Amino acid sequence: MSEIKRIGVGARMSEAVAYNGIVWLAGQVGTPGASVTQQTQDCLAEVDRILAEAGTDKTRILSTQIWLADMASFAEMNAVWDAWVPAGHTPARATGEAKLATPDYLVEIIVTAALK
Repeated sequence: MSEIKRIGVGARMSEAVAYNGIVWLAGQVGTPGASVTQQTQDCLAEVDRILAEAGTDKTRILSTQIWLADMASFAEMNAVWDAWVPAGHTPARATGEAKLATPDYLVEIIVTAALK
């Protein structure tokens, strides 16, 4: 049986959990109150950091869920996403609108990836 590895363990949640060749990241948010562009950049930088700590990278992302506080910001978020995601390695993805933990959060990104 594979061992469960937890990254960034906190009292309420871990930043990521790896098991059996897969890593699940907690939802990543950006700087509260910043623009959708900046928050998306912040989220994706955290995704890169956590994936590296887990021993993988964005070319191995299997699926992504993106929550926006307002779907009117879909194009703004996508401009950042499209510049970040590697060509030929786009994951399955869903984007929806949701009330996030605080009104200062405009974007939350959740990633599942394969380990190397």
